[in-house]
Amino acid sequence: MSDPSKAPGSPGPGQRIVEMGVALFILALGALAMIGSLRVGIGWGAEGPKSGFFPFWVGLIVVLASARNFWRAIAISPARLFAEWGQIAQVRKVVIPMAIYVALVPFFGIYVASALLIAGFMRWLGRYGWLLTLAVAILLPILIYVTFEDWFLVPLPKGPLEDWLGL
Repeated sequence: MSDPSKAPGSPGPGQRIVEMGVALFILALGALAMIGSLRVGIGWGAEGPKSGFFPFWVGLIVVLASARNFWRAIAISPARLFAEWGQIAQVRKVVIPMAIYVALVPFFGIYVASALLIAGFMRWLGRYGWLLTLAVAILLPILIYVTFEDWFLVPLPKGPLEDWLGL
């Protein structure tokens, strides 16, 4: 059997290969949780279960469920299409900026990173004008700051700009 996602000019990846890849990725995360749990201990101490006890069993359940999903993915007909390449490109337009946003938060703080993300999305995907884009990108993080930091007293990650402003 051949996988249609590998054929030249295919409309997109097959469901089988995507399901198998996701199952293996989640299985690896579960195994990683189990390994970390073993390092801190999964037995019982004087006060009860050690800190790795519950994460180990959750990791084991994830590994077993992922193995079952991988096995089931093998049975999926390879002719089923997961998504067309154009649809995947649309998802990439959101996933890549969000990954960059997450990477920027530790360096610039959540407010500056959020302003950049909002401005980027509004200009690039929404095609809004500069005035509205800048207004929303600046005012929304200020509103979030006031809501969380002042009203709820929940500190969010700050960067050099907030330090400079003394916030």
